[in-house]
Amino acid sequence: MNRNSLPSWVNRAIDRIADAPMSPIGRLAARRLGRPAPRGSVPATSFEERPVRVLIAPVNYSAQGTAWARALERSDAGISARNMAIDVPGGFSFDADLVVPVGTYHNDPEWQRRQFAAASRATHVLIEAEEPPFGRLLGRSVERQAEALGERGVDVAYLAHGTDARLPSRHIEDNPLSYYADPAVYLPRAEAIAARNIALLERSGRPLFVSTPDLLADLPNAHWCPVAVDPLRWAAPQRVERAPGTPLRVVHAPSVAAYKGTQLVMPVLERLQDEGLIEFSLIQGVPSREVPARFAEADVMLDQFRAGSYGVAACEAMAAGCLVVGQVSPRVRETVRAASGRELPVIEATPGSLEQELRRLAAHPDLSALRTDGPAFVEAVHDGRFAARVLSEHWISNADRKEHPDAPGR
Repeated sequence: MNRNSLPSWVNRAIDRIADAPMSPIGRLAARRLGRPAPRGSVPATSFEERPVRVLIAPVNYSAQGTAWARALERSDAGISARNMAIDVPGGFSFDADLVVPVGTYHNDPEWQRRQFAAASRATHVLIEAEEPPFGRLLGRSVERQAEALGERGVDVAYLAHGTDARLPSRHIEDNPLSYYADPAVYLPRAEAIAARNIALLERSGRPLFVSTPDLLADLPNAHWCPVAVDPLRWAAPQRVERAPGTPLRVVHAPSVAAYKGTQLVMPVLERLQDEGLIEFSLIQGVPSREVPARFAEADVMLDQFRAGSYGVAACEAMAAGCLVVGQVSPRVRETVRAASGRELPVIEATPGSLEQELRRLAAHPDLSALRTDGPAFVEAVHDGRFAARVLSEHWISNADRKEHPDAPGR
């Protein structure tokens, strides 16, 4: 459904329902998300008895909540970190420490109360994407849920993932290729949600983090907590180099084609493939366990051409030794350089310059000489250690630890 084609009064009605989840219509809408699992069958989060207990919830986009939790535990033996994620039908179903059926999350008050009690035993809770960690508890208000945790001695922080706090008007101004300028995007709603979330974060007074560096334009008081991937899972030690004179092996793995700008670059890719210059493969609907092998067989991975940034997929491809090509803003490159002391090894291209870049790479006599920067960059910035250090220094550090009422030994 393209909301831009609907009458304004219909869009207003849709927004009113979405913004009033505890209204009678909102409650009916929630019931359509599914019935709760049998009472007591969905557990609440449990922690190991360690001085610091961290919960990351409730979205786990691209398995990042899980990755950050493991990184925190590896960084400090005194930390027990867990994450919780909503199991959304039709979603990517990434593994998490606790996966909660969407019907239970929204419609089971008993589980919501148990999970809140479990989270109250944490010393720290990181709320992702401004989504309420306890479903419809306390009017489904993330702000009220965070305040209730604070009243129980829990140190709360927030982490923005992307569209939840990326202001479309600012993104369009900074990036002429912005996905938000696409006619298919209903801009008023996207703008309203991002503005509301930014306001919530700014007035919270809590530590703020962002998972991609471009979001610092919207949340300048936040800290960049880099996405984390497992370099060993993605490494391709047996990579077979392209033989001279053979097509350049190019892949593109768009999670959301419109956001990645797939339609903007397909004409170029089809033309170069017809010419025999490249061998192109679109990776969609492929089980995640098979993607490392697909990256290992590619020379070039095309990331995105409308966001001005980079994320998990680019890091996975770099770890696999692919040359990553995408559109990254100068501001993002400078942020990465300032934070890490390293240059971001994503080859810059727009839809207009992509053909030139692919022709240049296809003519390069030794692509292996260009590959080393990617895996080294991922190991230094995106293997989880950097993220754990940021979370610790700006939130969980020893100097800031508060004694929790349920700390071991009390």
